Amino acid sequence: QLVFNVPNPFNPTTEINFFVPEAGNVRVEVFNLLGQKISTLLDRECNAGLNSVTWDNRNSSGTKVASGIYFFRVTYENEISITKKMLLMK
Repeated sequence: QLVFNVPNPFNPTTEINFFVPEAGNVRVEVFNLLGQKISTLLDRECNAGLNSVTWDNRNSSGTKVASGIYFFRVTYENEISITKKMLLMK
């Protein structure tokens, strides 16, 4: 289960990388420290292997968020879910 983001800490963007064992639906979401979802970066079929999506530190409304700790969650086929921490430093 290979899930990571680079760079971390980051400003203004970070690339979230994740390994998919077989083609299937993947959802990548970003949450704040309170556990509130601030953005869904991806929700679609992905090919097997290494995939990536970029987060530009914006919420779902397109507004840039404040510096701080955020979490991204990668969910595969609504079964496997991995959450990691990332740090936005402005």
